[in-house]
Amino acid sequence: MRRNINIFLGLLAIVLALAACGAGANPDATPLPSPPVQATPAPADTPAQPAAENPARPTVDREGFAITLPGEINSIISIGPSNTEILVALGFGDKIISTDRHSDNVEGIAQGISVLDLMSLDAEFVLEQNPDIIFVIGMTRVFGDDDPLRLVTEAGITVIYMPTSVSIAEIMEDIRFIAAVMDAHAAGEYIIADMQAEIEAIREIAATITETRTVYFEISPAPTMWTLGINTFIHEMIELAGAVNIFADKDGWVGVADEALLEANPDVIITSVNHIDDPVAEIMGRPGWDAITAVRNDDVFAVSPNYTSRQSHNIIRGLREIAIAVYPDYFQ
Repeated sequence: MRRNINIFLGLLAIVLALAACGAGANPDATPLPSPPVQATPAPADTPAQPAAENPARPTVDREGFAITLPGEINSIISIGPSNTEILVALGFGDKIISTDRHSDNVEGIAQGISVLDLMSLDAEFVLEQNPDIIFVIGMTRVFGDDDPLRLVTEAGITVIYMPTSVSIAEIMEDIRFIAAVMDAHAAGEYIIADMQAEIEAIREIAATITETRTVYFEISPAPTMWTLGINTFIHEMIELAGAVNIFADKDGWVGVADEALLEANPDVIITSVNHIDDPVAEIMGRPGWDAITAVRNDDVFAVSPNYTSRQSHNIIRGLREIAIAVYPDYFQ
């Protein structure tokens, strides 16, 4: 039950981040340099493994429910930017015929197809599109009908609901699962290996850091500030970068008050908020926050919500942004 509550709160926070992604963000509010490591799709000439070495295509989804996959997948509806990003990275962007509005800025999909509301799916529209398969982000069920595409499933179209992953390992399994569904095992393993290599490179540098810094990560501003504790992939990224999350004693996504921040006194503040003109200046100007070390030393940074809130391979770019913010002398 506790995990379900934390997932619900996490989804609420992600919804806020997704809504922010749709707003026009001021580029001046993101002072960090672009990370040198890109979320590289598997190259087109990645050799396919012999059929005997490829795992069988799944017969159950990530939550253990039985699924029947079509023989060929030539048209896809992807609901949720994380699903869309993974499908594009696997090389199937051209097969996506429709997606949700929050996926509009995902590179690699056709323009004008991001029309669906992931919080209120239009089953009749989906049926008219007649896709071979549909991938749906888990929050769609949590915030709405438990099976919003029931009519679509009854029509014989495969609908796969992807659960909300809370760790990097789970995100890698999401990639591996989608790759298996699409019969693209080699491409999936390529992406995962790329993630693992970047994680290991950052972990090795973090091991050389002698002065550990404390971090407050904000995903939603006042009046109710939202941050995160353990059992979230952002907490995991903070630790991988060699830093300490000041709310590591909390579980999941949590709302906090000014008093908690003043007492914890973080060395660095990171924000993924981008629906206000200048989130860094907003934090720096909060009454009483000039007593916080991070504010006093001008160590407040904005990072991309796309790279830190979406459960795809691109969290590795978010990991490097966090590392650069906290330890600029070690990471470039």
